[in-house]
Amino acid sequence: MLYNYLAVGAGGAVGAMCRYAISLLPVLQRGPFPLSTFLTNLVGAVLIGLVVGASQRWAQLSPTLLLFLRVGVCGGFTTFSTFSLESLVLLEDGRPGLFGLYAVLSVALCLLGVWLGKTLVGQAA
Repeated sequence: MLYNYLAVGAGGAVGAMCRYAISLLPVLQRGPFPLSTFLTNLVGAVLIGLVVGASQRWAQLSPTLLLFLRVGVCGGFTTFSTFSLESLVLLEDGRPGLFGLYAVLSVALCLLGVWLGKTLVGQAA
């Protein structure tokens, strides 16, 4: 059990460092569109898709390796990848209503949460 936590922590560190490295690329820091975050979310979504696809294709992959990659690296890189995967699974499972509810509530309530947090410290726009 402790080994799994260490694998997730190590993967999270790798993912966070990769996210930070992307944010430093000068070509992604031009203009008002948050291209760095957009690219990070897109790459993270592809990456988690690759990890999940590989785990389905090659069942012998170590569960600890999958924790390292999926929860650690992908989660440390961007949790949007997990949100995207969970949304797709709801659609694939034939639950479009639950998908819509999850997607709308996630975006709306997280925006509200950021506003609330800023408001609580007196920094709301």
